[in-house]
Amino acid sequence: MRWIRFAYRGGVGQGRLREDGLVDLYDRQLFEGGEPTGEVVSPGPLLAPVMPPSIFAVGRNYEGHAAETGAAPPRWPVIFMKPISALEAHEGSIRLPASVQRGPEVDYEAELAVVIGRSCRDVAPEDALDYVLGYTVANDVSARRWQKHGGGGQWVRGKSFDTFCPLGPALVTADELGDPQDLELGTLLNGEEMQHSHTGKMIFPVAHLIAFLSRDTTLLPGTVILTGTPEGVGFARTPPVFLAPGDVVEVWVDRIGVLRSHVTGPEA
Repeated sequence: MRWIRFAYRGGVGQGRLREDGLVDLYDRQLFEGGEPTGEVVSPGPLLAPVMPPSIFAVGRNYEGHAAETGAAPPRWPVIFMKPISALEAHEGSIRLPASVQRGPEVDYEAELAVVIGRSCRDVAPEDALDYVLGYTVANDVSARRWQKHGGGGQWVRGKSFDTFCPLGPALVTADELGDPQDLELGTLLNGEEMQHSHTGKMIFPVAHLIAFLSRDTTLLPGTVILTGTPEGVGFARTPPVFLAPGDVVEVWVDRIGVLRSHVTGPEA
């Protein structure tokens, strides 16, 4: 199933996206036990495909990315969080923050996002994928100066500004997507390829991440996990490449789709 959320009748609609572009409307989010209403509608502008209770993210989960940052591959998953207020939709904006005094230095990061379908705690790696509702595409947008120098040694601040978590365009359910470690992913910036890799290159695969995060911690239905980005990010290039107003960023994951964002200045 391909699942979307969208603007509808002054509120939010959600449901199964059909091949003809119409939507079988559901009464709630899928992880909330949503059921079809029997109504078929034309969707409005897309929203993030889920409204999660929390967003976990993983740093340096590809050896190539760890190397380009000058870091050794981590022994344990590097975990941080992004706020719900950072969510943005397909065809939405990435708004450069005004709070960076020496230039925003905002960067893209293509990532596979995992959506948990039912509560889990202390899950074994061999059982972890049974708790996945589906997958979508994420851009872990990062203000590098804030990430490195303005967060007291923590990454959260530099990755938490409004619009810094584009998600979409759709959620593809686990039964339809198949093996999450057999997907290509990448980034195009104004049509130029910047990242192109494969989820099989993750240091810690999806099942391991779910097991790790669920240790003594309940992952609620709808929880989103961003699984890390491969090499090719802008700050590691010579010269560095940072996002500027007017840029178009397209992050894609095989069998899910393309998540497109439009970069604007802080005044937008």
